[in-house]
Amino acid sequence: MKREPQLVIDTASNVPVYRQVVDNLRSLLVEGTLQPGDTLPTVRELGFELGVHFNTVAEAYRLLAAEGWLELKRHRGAVVIERTAPAQQPESAKAFSRSLRQLVAQVRADGLSTTAITKELNRLSQELSA
Repeated sequence: MKREPQLVIDTASNVPVYRQVVDNLRSLLVEGTLQPGDTLPTVRELGFELGVHFNTVAEAYRLLAAEGWLELKRHRGAVVIERTAPAQQPESAKAFSRSLRQLVAQVRADGLSTTAITKELNRLSQELSA
């Protein structure tokens, strides 16, 4: 795995650590920061680096492998593989809309302004279009 950027884990979060590892790595994969052929650290190496148990990292790697992002190699970490995007399921758009609305409600409740939310959504939209 490339050393930059590093994964960010928030131990005070309600989100389980393995899910944070999955979400961080998936973001790097989708953004193209991690490319097919890149090797991730072994579960022990990444666990040590993040200060979490290696089984936590192993679970994250297993989930990403099940999604088709990684090939797991015993004692050698995980290798990013070429992934064919799955066909969109009918419920995907509805589930996305629900999740996005929940996230917006959460950050508004935390004090983020509508303007700041809109600005970030526009920035993200531009990145996705590029």
